[in-house]
Amino acid sequence: MKKMTRVISAIGAMVMSAALLAGCGNSKGAADAGSSAAADSAAVESTYDLTGVTLMSDGVLSVGCEVGYPPFEDFADDGTTPIGYDIDIITEVARRLGLEVNIINTAWDGIFAGIDNNYDVVCSACTITAERQESMAFSTPYISNYQAVILKAGDTKEITSFNDLDGMTVAVQKETTSDELISDYKSTGTIDVEIVANEKILSCFTQLDNGEIDAVCVDSTVADGYLAKNPDKYVYAYKDETEAEQFGVAIGLQNTALKEAIDWALAEMEADGFIQETYDYWFGQAE
Repeated sequence: MKKMTRVISAIGAMVMSAALLAGCGNSKGAADAGSSAAADSAAVESTYDLTGVTLMSDGVLSVGCEVGYPPFEDFADDGTTPIGYDIDIITEVARRLGLEVNIINTAWDGIFAGIDNNYDVVCSACTITAERQESMAFSTPYISNYQAVILKAGDTKEITSFNDLDGMTVAVQKETTSDELISDYKSTGTIDVEIVANEKILSCFTQLDNGEIDAVCVDSTVADGYLAKNPDKYVYAYKDETEAEQFGVAIGLQNTALKEAIDWALAEMEADGFIQETYDYWFGQAE
C-alpha cells in the first residue's frame, strides 16, 4: 500500500483504469451521451491535498462494487461497461481528487471483507448502519432510501405495513437491508413469511414476473428504477417512510485521511449540483 504525498489538481478529464473500457469514465454517457452530468463536470477545477491518504495503488481509487443492482450499478448495452448512479458518483469523487478509478465487480456477499485487501472502498448502495460502523467507516451520505414492497401489476393485495406480508412468499437480495428487515420480522414471530433470498435483485423481479413469489422487498431507490422502466409490469404496494436509510461509501476504519478526502469531494459535488443532477438522471423518471 502506498501513500499519496503530493497535491494533485483535479483539472481535466480522469483516465479510467485499464481494467475498464474507455467508456466507463462517463457512465451516463455510455447510456445516453446527451444527458450526462458527468460530461459537463470536466470544467470543474479543484485541488485537494492527498498527503497521508493511503491507497492500494498509487494514483488509483480501487472500488468494490456489485454490478447488477440497477439503477445504482448495471452494465451498459455492451455487457461490460459499468454504468449507474453509484458509478457516476464514485467516478466523479475520484476525478475531483485527481485519481484514476478502478471498478472491481464483486459479489455482494462478503464485499466488505475486501476493503483494504482487494480495493480501497466499497460504493455499492451501502446502507450506513451502527453495526457496520463498528468495523468500517462511511463517507457522508450521498442519497437517502426507504424499504419498499413491490407487487406484480394487477395484484390487488393491500399492504399498509410489513405486517401485511404475513402468509406471503417474499423475495429479497441476500445480505441486504431488505433481507435483514424481513428476516427480523420472521424470526421474532411478527409475521409468518417465506423468504426467498437471491444473489441478485434481478432474480427477485424475474420470480415476480413468473408468479413464483408474491412480492419483492427492496430499496425504494431500486424500485424506482424498475418501475420507471417497467410501468406496466410492477406497482408500489408500500414504502416505509417512517425512517430514511442513508447510503455512503464504505472505507477502512483506520483510513481517516481517505474518508476526509471523499467527504470533501462529496461536499463539492453537493454544492455545485452534481449529486442532484445525477440523481435526477437516474431516478427522476420514477418520481
